[in-house]
Amino acid sequence: MREARGGGPPTPPVPDVFDPRLYADGVPHDRYRVLRDHHPVAWQEEPGVLGWPAGPGFWAVTRHADVVRVLKDPAAFSSHLGATQIRDPAPDDLPFIRRMMLNQDPPAHNRLRGRVSRAFTPKRVARFEARVRERARALIAGAVEGARAGDGTFDVVTEVTDDYALLNLADLLGVEPGDRGLLLHWTRRVIGYQDPDEAAPTAHGPDGTPVDPRSPAMLRDMFDYARTLAAYKRGHPADDILTTLATDAELGAPELEMFFFLLTVAGNDTVRAAAPGGLLALAENPGEYERLRDGTAGLGTAVDELLRAHPPILSFRRTAARDTELAGTPVAAGDKVVVFHASAHHDERVFTDPHRLDLARSPNPHVAFGEGPHVCLGAHFARLQLRVFYEELTRALPVLRLAAPPRRLVSHFINGLKSLRLEVPA
Repeated sequence: MREARGGGPPTPPVPDVFDPRLYADGVPHDRYRVLRDHHPVAWQEEPGVLGWPAGPGFWAVTRHADVVRVLKDPAAFSSHLGATQIRDPAPDDLPFIRRMMLNQDPPAHNRLRGRVSRAFTPKRVARFEARVRERARALIAGAVEGARAGDGTFDVVTEVTDDYALLNLADLLGVEPGDRGLLLHWTRRVIGYQDPDEAAPTAHGPDGTPVDPRSPAMLRDMFDYARTLAAYKRGHPADDILTTLATDAELGAPELEMFFFLLTVAGNDTVRAAAPGGLLALAENPGEYERLRDGTAGLGTAVDELLRAHPPILSFRRTAARDTELAGTPVAAGDKVVVFHASAHHDERVFTDPHRLDLARSPNPHVAFGEGPHVCLGAHFARLQLRVFYEELTRALPVLRLAAPPRRLVSHFINGLKSLRLEVPA
């Protein structure tokens, strides 16, 4: 520690928030608080961990105002230069990764976003509500019935929310029923690569070093499938997103493949992480769960508060496009700049009593769906799914009680739960 100017209390050292293993024990809110209060733009080392090589380090951005500034200013903080994950992609893979809309800056990003936004309309999403509700009701009822026939518990992740998010996305995309398990397989391979329990056994090269799940080699099977499905949709059009994209003459095959990758992973894992995370927050706050059940707290504000409490995305990376300054800290062109959503959501400068769950909180300027040009196109669909899911679960379970501690994903990117076991009242 170093002593503060004027002889005050010493300034605490910069805590590590990079190591993905930290997040297996929960979001490190105590470390985020130290950073927000004393080091709002803090240099983080990037050591080798879990078999992955060391990186050059990055600036961790933890205050809400600074997170929003970074996300809204692509001219200064680029998604294109180094893509959007903390770890640098292999130089040979970077041109390939930059094809994805997520990894582009305006104006190129605007063209692609405009193409896909034609497919992801609120009207199309709204038409799925009845199907989404029927699915939520059936999955929850099946899990509850199985629990009552067994030990009185069920794992909401493996028995409900994994299938719920996956099947809803498959309907929206237009993936055939027999192929839907592939979406979960691809999502887990890309999202869970840091977790020893989730990483694919083929995800290591001949020399034993990991293969980046974003590399062309790891995505070949997904892209082959996307091309085959697109060809089928051109001959058999339907009311789904893949039909709209496949019949768009302005989209080339590489762009369509990247859209399929983005929609499969982001569209699936946003809800797959948020739904059980929201239930965990409710189980830890039974008074708020009762407010949700009796209608004292509305579902609209409740969904936003649960996204604030448990954002599905923990961090996103940008690269400084020029020498600049952030919260009084000089940032050099080429430096990695990483925003931490869960820290921004608990910034006392913006949220009153941020560690208290308040399902009626308003205003609630969370950044769970991002800000600026990359704000999530699927936010309408995600909110619909979460609203319906929580509504159906409150009808099925009068009390929400944990049967075991949650098991969390080893990741500094996705705020995921691998298991959340709930008790079912007799």
